[in-house]
Order: sequence, then structure tokens, then C-alpha cells
Amino acid sequence: MTVAVLLVAGVGSRLRPLTDRCPKCLLSLGRETLLGRALRVLEAAGVTHFVLSAGYLEGKVREAARGLLTPVTVVSNPDHARVQNVVSLARALRAAPPGELIKLDGDLVFSEGLARRILQGKGEARCLVDRQSPLGAEEMKVQAAPDGRIARFGKGLDPGACLGESIGFERFGAGPRGALTEALEHALERGQTALYYEEVYNDLVARGLSLEPVFTDGEPWTEVDTPEDLEGARRLVESLGEGEGPPADGLRRGRGL
Repeated sequence: MTVAVLLVAGVGSRLRPLTDRCPKCLLSLGRETLLGRALRVLEAAGVTHFVLSAGYLEGKVREAARGLLTPVTVVSNPDHARVQNVVSLARALRAAPPGELIKLDGDLVFSEGLARRILQGKGEARCLVDRQSPLGAEEMKVQAAPDGRIARFGKGLDPGACLGESIGFERFGAGPRGALTEALEHALERGQTALYYEEVYNDLVARGLSLEPVFTDGEPWTEVDTPEDLEGARRLVESLGEGEGPPADGLRRGRGL
């Protein structure tokens, strides 16, 4: 079984007023919402179960997820406004069935080829890295060890010493998934709810986890944080032949997807 965890709990404050009454993940890209498109693309790439870690306007996420052919579990993070995504991820993993794990941020728009690339690549733990886009202050940068594996994540890292940008899309096989689950639970037990998941990844890598970069080269992707990003995402799906028109074939989607 391949399980995909999507983190969709955030408010999307930079997209207001669009997100005043609509979760970011349910904003329209044309024929589909952000979430509906992500689920369809991931299912086509081989995902067999979805876990959505929801928070802001959770009821609308639950309503939208009803009626899907592929099993979907919606997990609640009622504390989303005062904690960081380490809590959403930990709660999602508690509810996820056994199997290899795909974790991604719910505001990503990406090609099917990119999803297949991380599912089919080598290594038990893999992270999608964009090594072509310019690196600035806001990008989540990654440094590589001498052997090419990922050594560290951080926004404050020196861009000139970094491999590229982590796009928020990873795969964990059974062993690494167990280590990730344990590390997340230990963080929550210590009250470290202000952590980002990349800080937990840093701890795992420091303790010996082999995390392989998988490069996005040639496959399009974007994240949606602002109205400008949303317009860019719509242009991206149009360039893939997924613009306006009837809903895309594939995953049967409930209302809102």
C-alpha cells in the first residue's frame, strides 16, 4: 500500500479574502481544486490511500472528500492556529494505514511525472529538490553531504552552499517511516509543537537517516501562497492541458473537489 499524507490545515492568510470562507486546498485551478487535482495525480501515480491533516474550515475539507473511490482519512488538528506543521504530520501518521509513505504540502501543484519520479526512485527515503530555481530568503534550502545525500534543511542556509530547494514532497519506506513517526512523537512529548517538519528531518539525518535527493529537473511544479501564485498555478495546469472545461477524468471526486 502507498499512503499519501497531505497537510491542509493552514489558514492561507496571504490569499485572503479568497480563503475567508474557503480552505486554501479547495481554491479552484479551473477544472479542479488544488486538493482534487493533487489526489487525482497521486492516484494515477500509484497512491492507494490518502490521509488529509485538516484544521482551518475542516468541515469543508471533510465534505469535499466524501464519495471518493480511493480511501480517504481526514484527521483533525484543532490547534492548527497555534502550533506548527509537526503536529499536523504527527496526527496524520497516527491515523495512516501501514505502507510506504508519501508526504506533501497541500498547496503544491505538480505534474504526474514528478509524482512518479519520487515514487519510483531509488532509496528508502527521498526528497524532491528543485536545483534550477533561484534561492532566496523564503525558500526551504537543502545542503548535501559529500556523498550527495541530504545533510540539512533550513531557510537561513547560505544559498551558495546549497543543493537547491526542498519543495515539501517526500517519500519514506517502512524503516524511515517508523523513525519519522518516533521522532515526531518524541517532539510532541517534549512539548516541541513550534517545530516545522524539516527540523525533525534534520534530527533524523544527523542520526544517520539516508535521505536521497530526487531532482525536479524537467518536471513542472509550484506552490500556492499568494494570489499571484494561484494565477501562476492556473497557468501551469493550462500548459499541461488541464485548463477550463469539464472535470478531469480519473479519481471520482466529492463536492468541492
